[in-house]
Amino acid sequence: MSGHVMVFAPAPQLTVTIDQPADETEIHLHPGGQGVWQARMIKCLGTRVVLCAGLGGEIGQVLEPLLASEGVDLRVIHRESSSGGYVHDRRDGTRTEIAEATGHPLTRHELDELYNLALGEGLGAAVSVLSGPGHPALVAPDIYRRLAADLGSNGSRVVADLSGPHLAAVLDSGLHFLKISHEELVRDGWAANDSEDELVRVLRALHTDGADSVVVSRAEKPALLLMDGEVFTVDMPRLQVADARGAGDSMTAGVAAVLAGGGDLALAVRTGAAAGALNVTRHGLGTGRPEAITELVERVRLAPLGTDRQDRMTPDELAQRTMTA
Repeated sequence: MSGHVMVFAPAPQLTVTIDQPADETEIHLHPGGQGVWQARMIKCLGTRVVLCAGLGGEIGQVLEPLLASEGVDLRVIHRESSSGGYVHDRRDGTRTEIAEATGHPLTRHELDELYNLALGEGLGAAVSVLSGPGHPALVAPDIYRRLAADLGSNGSRVVADLSGPHLAAVLDSGLHFLKISHEELVRDGWAANDSEDELVRVLRALHTDGADSVVVSRAEKPALLLMDGEVFTVDMPRLQVADARGAGDSMTAGVAAVLAGGGDLALAVRTGAAAGALNVTRHGLGTGRPEAITELVERVRLAPLGTDRQDRMTPDELAQRTMTA
């Protein structure tokens, strides 16, 4: 098994951005969607990534060469039904969505083909990332349940960045690592509110339900990490925000890349936090200079919940604690 990552991105989207950084209007076409942004950041961190996706219709014909140009190892099934996309206008400095086509749900035959494709690629990967389908109706949760179970029981560490019914499905199969936001937990009824005590309760419940380790991102507040039965805060650098979207996807990507390379979970989370912090300084989702991420990793601290800031552990102290636990 090689140290690369398989990203399951069943329904990528075409993103069209209207921008005006100077005097002239610009139009940019990019592949998008959670799995695409994660794969882009994994590659940025120097880890080989295989992206498994379903593409169809006119949008799919445009998406395929754009995805190939990302430098990932692209594996696709070609659908009769259409892929989706959206158009947003950023000329006034804010993002305004002016059109969206969610695409069509994958048919049973298309799901079978995509499942076999992702299973075969995932079995050869050190880590498999299960990313969301964009719109919940595009891919049934059961394909995620089966994929998590089959990959996990055959040696691939499964990392999930999911919510709603798709999250519930993979918890039934077990996960190596789960990333989710506090907004998703509250929206989907996992958490009654976003208080720290309530989120810690949910962290432990998610672990009991099937996730070995869990990180909950909290926007501008430090993320919460459950690792080896203990809850930590993830104190990361605060940088000026150009585009707040994509920080969570970059965090998931950083975790997957480090785990695939043989790094421990503490380093993986710190790298993910650094990648997410850097991503918000840019307008491109899933992007960032690797040397800048490396510098930021040294500024990320994990601290047992309740520890005063001045008492937070250095990376070396945390590694020593992990080895002796």
